[in-house]
Amino acid sequence: MSAVLFNITTAALLVLMFRIGVLLVGEDTIRRRAVPWGAVALTGLAVGAVLLQGSWPGAMDALDSDPRRSGWWRVVTSVFMQNGGFSGAVWNIATLAAVSALAQWFWRWPLMLTLFAAGILLPQHVDALFGETARSTDPRNFAGSSGATYFLAATLAAGLVLTGTATRERLLAVSVPAAGLAMWLAQDNGHGLVACYGFALGLAVLPVARRLPHRIAPGSPLPTADPSRTGTQRVTMDRS
Repeated sequence: MSAVLFNITTAALLVLMFRIGVLLVGEDTIRRRAVPWGAVALTGLAVGAVLLQGSWPGAMDALDSDPRRSGWWRVVTSVFMQNGGFSGAVWNIATLAAVSALAQWFWRWPLMLTLFAAGILLPQHVDALFGETARSTDPRNFAGSSGATYFLAATLAAGLVLTGTATRERLLAVSVPAAGLAMWLAQDNGHGLVACYGFALGLAVLPVARRLPHRIAPGSPLPTADPSRTGTQRVTMDRS
């Protein structure tokens, strides 16, 4: 029963962050946005890694993050390996595709990829800083993209907190780190902890990123239908 509850709360947190990402970029604008090629590239790497696992029996031993094995590359390659069976791999890849697309539309691709890399590299260093050495702080369990995906998704919640105008939406976004912390304390669920890390980094990065020459959303407006005929207001979200 505890395993079922763990899986339910873990999935629920990601669904919450996905919904927040949709609110952030504008649900009505998604079909009119450019193809998020950075997200496509990340998803392609994850798919390629699964195909490699299927064709090379030694792939997991060579590329996972088992601390008993040496290799500087493991912290990166292990993210694209999957050890949750077929259903786990499908879930991880599908959620990576969806979250990274939303993140690219908000952050633009260079910053999205940078934040994804931060989701790979930062958690272990933050854990070490606070003396956390238990394996439960790493949701990858030696392999899997879920930790970096949750980290990246949580940056979108931070974006909604800082750019949203509706109090209800901003409260919804703040519920992400609150739920993540509760999951960590109650379940030792590392997905909740990395979501807190991602939220904190998003809060720190957004004020700086908005001053860059290529601004992140909200930025250049997407083309919209005539408000006089549709009754909708113009959306001011970035196209990339």
